[in-house]
Amino acid sequence: MGARFAAPIPESCGLVRFSGGNMKSPITSLYELVKDRELRNRAYKDTISASQSVKIPAGFISCRKCSRRSLRSRWEENFYICPICGSYSPIGAYYRLKLILDPGSFHELDKDLCAGDPLDFPDYEEKIAAQEKKTGLKEAVVSCYGKIGGIDLTAVVLDSRFFMGSMSRAVGEKVTRAVEHADQKGQPLIIFSASGGARMQEGIYSLMQMAKTSAAIERFSEHGGFYISFLTHPTTGGVTASFATLGDITLAEPGALIGFAGPRVIEQTINAKLPKGFQRSEYLLEHGFLDRIVERREMREILLRLLELHRAEGAQGGEKA
Repeated sequence: MGARFAAPIPESCGLVRFSGGNMKSPITSLYELVKDRELRNRAYKDTISASQSVKIPAGFISCRKCSRRSLRSRWEENFYICPICGSYSPIGAYYRLKLILDPGSFHELDKDLCAGDPLDFPDYEEKIAAQEKKTGLKEAVVSCYGKIGGIDLTAVVLDSRFFMGSMSRAVGEKVTRAVEHADQKGQPLIIFSASGGARMQEGIYSLMQMAKTSAAIERFSEHGGFYISFLTHPTTGGVTASFATLGDITLAEPGALIGFAGPRVIEQTINAKLPKGFQRSEYLLEHGFLDRIVERREMREILLRLLELHRAEGAQGGEKA
């Protein structure tokens, strides 16, 4: 081993020794090359603190997965899908509604219904104010009625930018009211889920929204309502265990994390390694949990096709009756 490390390196390679920050004499053996690399690593180790943020130039967006930067205009043209690696970036509720609804058909429901602090949880009100300022939202959900291809519908979109889309009393109330609106108007219902689960600052009040929203969906279904559940990244916790998994049709975006507990928690609990891609939308489609994975660019087209099929089936049923 020592002889191999002592093998000479031709001077024509141009390798020079690093010492104390200065480039000095040429490296002449593999052993010296390895030692030199170690010196370089030590010299540059921790030169940038983990707490320091790296500034991204204006007009650029950095991908969370591949860390590559691309022009914002390219991201916008690509529906906020990385132009380089194809990974999906979360998008806001209003932007998603803009992608699917007919222009001018958006009418928001319960716009002024906002987050509260039922348990007087420490610093919760300050955090709510900070989230409102950061996102421009009053809660983690936007509900509305509108049209897709001229077909009336009710839509609900959870926004993961606001408390990770967690389900609070206000979120549960807005979802329930939207379901009841669709029921009263006889409209199809589409819910886009993106949530980290129940909001811990609201304790049992948050957990009760699971039963509340599920009961509303059940009544809607009993009255013949058509519900499309669209799961986006991430859909976890109490939202997964309630209305998100009760759809007549269940769709999902590529690569979305969908489950109750996260994979790391499950692995620690069962003391075993999970299959690759476990809880990702592709894995769930393969195992029958989803009806289809839908690319963001074809989202409106697929939803319109489903709504048209449902309308046609309803018309045929009316004729037979």
